Amino acid sequence: MQVLKKRKDIEGFLARLKERGRGVDEEVISDVGRIVKAVRRRGDAALKEYTRRLDGHERIRISRRLLDSLAAKADVELVRALEFSAGRIRAFHERQAQKSWFLEEGGARLGQVIRPLERVGVYVPGGKASYPSSVLMNVIPAQVAGVREIAVAVPSPGGLLNPAVMAAIRLLGIGEVYSIGGAQAIAAFAYGTRTVRKVDKIVGPGNIYVAMAKKLVFGEVDIDMIAGPSEILIMADSSARPDFIAADMLSQAEHDELASPVLVTDSGALALEVMDEIKRQLDGLSRKPVARKALEKWGAIILTKDLEEAVEIANLIAPEHLEIMTKRPEAVLKGVKNAGAVFLGNWSPEPLGDYAAGPNHVLPTGGTARFFSPLGVYDFLKHTSYLKFSRQGFTKISRAARTMAEAEGLTAHAKALAIRENGLSRRAR
Repeated sequence: MQVLKKRKDIEGFLARLKERGRGVDEEVISDVGRIVKAVRRRGDAALKEYTRRLDGHERIRISRRLLDSLAAKADVELVRALEFSAGRIRAFHERQAQKSWFLEEGGARLGQVIRPLERVGVYVPGGKASYPSSVLMNVIPAQVAGVREIAVAVPSPGGLLNPAVMAAIRLLGIGEVYSIGGAQAIAAFAYGTRTVRKVDKIVGPGNIYVAMAKKLVFGEVDIDMIAGPSEILIMADSSARPDFIAADMLSQAEHDELASPVLVTDSGALALEVMDEIKRQLDGLSRKPVARKALEKWGAIILTKDLEEAVEIANLIAPEHLEIMTKRPEAVLKGVKNAGAVFLGNWSPEPLGDYAAGPNHVLPTGGTARFFSPLGVYDFLKHTSYLKFSRQGFTKISRAARTMAEAEGLTAHAKALAIRENGLSRRAR
């Protein structure tokens, strides 16, 4: 892992970090395009073909009976943890609820009609690992928003399904579940097949094939975001505990070889202690090879002259996860502009946010926290503008609107206003 002090070295690392995960193999793009096109044209036949070829089975839909039998095999303690977390996630997201609103002003009634999306598709990774937490984080905000139909797709290599994921799905009362994955699942949600009905929006994380497929079908349906590799940036001063920092950096490094764990500190002594702690704790990890590669290529300890410079660097990176471990974390937070989620103090580790804290763990990555927000209830709502004018209200603004239409050369627009103005004038005479 690099220790960076010089400004040119820091800037070089930031530039390299910005490009992380952006390069996509042309072969992958070509494969995804071919799969999406095939499912769009041939529906279930293509869906079965790719599911058989890539996952070794042809089952598309999971019956309620199979769902219940698999969910019953889940560890009892895990099910209790899912129930506990689901309650906290739901309570947090209920605070994000929005209502239609209207404004009355002199012959005009204006406002927004806010409605939930009708139908949403949720993709839940199920290949090399199982992520029941992804079920909770993606489904609950949609339920709080009032989405009537929620369908879930879970890939099942070899036809095997994870009981923990099935337990999370059953806990939330979802009955429409498909054992399909990859680009073919995204295409099925986007265009519909005989078995899988088209959705309005697709959410949920996945591998590069899933990400590219979501990007390709955007516009046919809405999507949440294009998720990149996981990342954490920790800002710390001499008051922070090096063992806590090392543990939190490793919690992201174990995700993926492209994961980026970064410490930014104004304390040289702390930097050395964290390095020692990382070496010590790394030996006990089950995913040690993955974590080591992430640390070697994308990990860094950046030494700054003060915390102001640390905040500047944090805003440039715009990290998915930002931990602030300083004497006065709230004071440091005031300067932070760009971050997916912020964790303050020694006792707010990022894994709490992944599972049980309540806020959503679907967060912008790769610097997109500059303009993207965490997944929330607002992502499952649509806003329709409402306008109603009386004759009096029309008269107040018609002239201004007509003048602008004429200036833009849109004579039919201007006439649609003038014809009403002339009618009012004739009535007045």
